[in-house]
Amino acid sequence: MKRSPLCYTLKLAPYLIFSLFLLQGCFDIGPKLGPDYSPPTLQMQDAWHQEITKGLQDGEANLQTWWTILKDPVLNTLIERAYQGNLQLKEAFARIKEARANRGIKSGERFPDLNSTGDARRMRSPHTFLPPTTQRSRTDEFFKFGGEGSWEIDFWGRIDRSIESADASLDASMEDYRDVLVMLYADVSTNYVEVRALQDRIKYVRGNIGTQRKSLQLTKDRFDVGLAPDLDVQQAKLNLAKTESTLPTLQMQLVQTINRLGVLLGEHPDALHDELEKRTSIPKPSGQILFGLPVELLRQRPDIRQAERELAAQTALIGVAKADLYPSFSLFGTFEIAANDFSDVFSYSKSRMHSFGPSFRWNIFDGGRVRNKIRVEDARTEQALNRYEQTVLNSLEDVENAMVSYVQEKVRRNALERSVKAARKSTDLVRTLYISGLTDFQNVQEMERFQFEQEDQFAESEGKVIQNLISIYRSLGGGWDPGTEKHE
Repeated sequence: MKRSPLCYTLKLAPYLIFSLFLLQGCFDIGPKLGPDYSPPTLQMQDAWHQEITKGLQDGEANLQTWWTILKDPVLNTLIERAYQGNLQLKEAFARIKEARANRGIKSGERFPDLNSTGDARRMRSPHTFLPPTTQRSRTDEFFKFGGEGSWEIDFWGRIDRSIESADASLDASMEDYRDVLVMLYADVSTNYVEVRALQDRIKYVRGNIGTQRKSLQLTKDRFDVGLAPDLDVQQAKLNLAKTESTLPTLQMQLVQTINRLGVLLGEHPDALHDELEKRTSIPKPSGQILFGLPVELLRQRPDIRQAERELAAQTALIGVAKADLYPSFSLFGTFEIAANDFSDVFSYSKSRMHSFGPSFRWNIFDGGRVRNKIRVEDARTEQALNRYEQTVLNSLEDVENAMVSYVQEKVRRNALERSVKAARKSTDLVRTLYISGLTDFQNVQEMERFQFEQEDQFAESEGKVIQNLISIYRSLGGGWDPGTEKHE
């Protein structure tokens, strides 16, 4: 018996499907709609402004583990604990897993969508619903098993563009993770330095309180023997009380800063109080402070890299939107085994039923919705480009501001150091003159107040110098290695 061409077509259908699958997986069946992405080219300055880099050395900086230049083992431990426990970092890593899963969803559109179905029913109809010739109720059985599948042929590159966008979004989520890492290390270091600076300031306050108590006792003794008026005693009390009033504020700030450190580590706010209770000096850098060129920011700063990847992801969505202007092609097929008797289900020749064939869908009129959607994606891409360029400008501003702050704060710190030495010597001299009766107590009061103010400002400035140095490394994107692309 001669078989019809349809029979041959049905027999060849699996081979045709497999061939198309290989063709779609290995080659582009049709043109990819939308623009092909290329990273934007930006004009970067050749070097930093000379005035802001005084005291800094041009060279390749150790950005990956920059905090080690401070030579503080406690800080090194806090950094490691923050890496292990910080909740914002864990949240950022969860966003990577979300983006990776979303990429899997998009890539899954390359493959056929297969579904299995089944149905088994037993239906009883009362005789009142049956024709008059039927005298009693009837029970019917129905069994059906099978499956169906559909497969979109990516003729216009819609699926490829969506995967391209998902890949770039995955990269952007990784850069977001790195940016959180950069900010975390900078925040831990800044707050740690603030703890040490506050402890120094408290030390100076307590030292001045002790000195001013001695001055108060001196005025009382002189008043008792008639060598000084009561005004001297009251001025000494005023000076002492004013200095004592600053201590609670500093202690409050110290507790709050330690609490902040605990939260940054993903621990209870009071977890670090015992560890940091012992005062140590403010960490200082060892060796020269190196910095790179402005163009290296494009490679090192995660927020710039993230903005560039978001631009790439958005650009690919233009092609996804344009694909809706053209017909979509699919292959569709079903296979079922259906029978009114369960025994007939196993009779393949009696119960089988199948269908197979190509299909297409083309939205001929939609009131301009597709074209406006393309315009939306174009506008979003323009926004992403502007956002990328603005991120680059912001990063340049961050670095230059951090550099000039570090350099100028060092100048201020050095001047305050000289001022503290002069204030201490002046206080000793004016106290000697007062005891000798060669000057009044107001001069002693003013010098003691001035000494306290200069010591407090000096301790605060010492902390700010290191905090501004930390800001330089943060603004340069320090805290991760761009040579490694693996993530735990």
